[in-house]
Amino acid sequence: MGVLGLGIMGSAMAGNLMKAGFTVWGFDPVAAARARHRAAGGRVCRDAAELARSVDVMISSLPSAAALQDSAQRMAAAGTTGLVIAETSTLDIEDKRAARDVLARGGVTLLDCPLSGTGAQAARKDLTVYASGPARAIRRIQPVFEGMSREQFNLGAFGNGMKMKLMANLLVAIHNVSTAEALLLGQRWGIRPSDAVKVLAGGAGGSRMLQVRGPLMEGEGWKDATMKIAVWQKDMKLIGDALRANGVPAPLFAATVPLYDAAIGMGHGLHDTAAVFDVLARMSSPPADTAAPSTPARRKARP
Repeated sequence: MGVLGLGIMGSAMAGNLMKAGFTVWGFDPVAAARARHRAAGGRVCRDAAELARSVDVMISSLPSAAALQDSAQRMAAAGTTGLVIAETSTLDIEDKRAARDVLARGGVTLLDCPLSGTGAQAARKDLTVYASGPARAIRRIQPVFEGMSREQFNLGAFGNGMKMKLMANLLVAIHNVSTAEALLLGQRWGIRPSDAVKVLAGGAGGSRMLQVRGPLMEGEGWKDATMKIAVWQKDMKLIGDALRANGVPAPLFAATVPLYDAAIGMGHGLHDTAAVFDVLARMSSPPADTAAPSTPARRKARP
């Protein structure tokens, strides 16, 4: 089987598939990514067309719609009839449909299969697959999904996967910021974020973002990115566009947008989205016990 795109997510999936016993062919335009894949035990192709000719099923994990369209054109012309590709990137549904149609002309089936989970979760095989497209093709690639994810869902018609993904990321955007708010409050009370995560994670206020991103909100852990804020902005735009197109009011999502924008402005573009903790910390006033007195000091009484 093949993996097209060996970045944070693609390399993690490839690693787990090799652990599961698959021979994994891979391609990425970045030489360092190809070298890491080879060092991990994978086989490397020269381009997307060679990868398509080398396998019968493939996962694609790409950074942009342009990368998907270019790869689709190359693979459609490679003479790879019967190939099934699970497209896992978070991209506009219409861009995926355009790539599907190009590939179909070359006898290739493209599935819309975005993932729920961060890069760190991908490394632990803690991903959920939102598969959509022809049921027969999904059944054919199911063993691959089981080799790199914890949970898989067949959501029916092509595009339903991305719809579910945007719903999931809407919640992620909010839960990430709410995690930062709660942990900052705790820190101001002298409670370390890592300790707060241990206590809160299993309670009524717990969330996967608290579990996954909470630990990164201590000691500038956001510098070890599992989802770069610059990449996350693409997801935020897709969510916003979907909400507007469907007339859905979203006051909580809207409240998070300026915080992610501010993170970019503060130089956190290549850092993890957990860096919203730093944004809130810099926006906030100092703790009460270190703040300057708000009233004049009382004069000493005369003897």
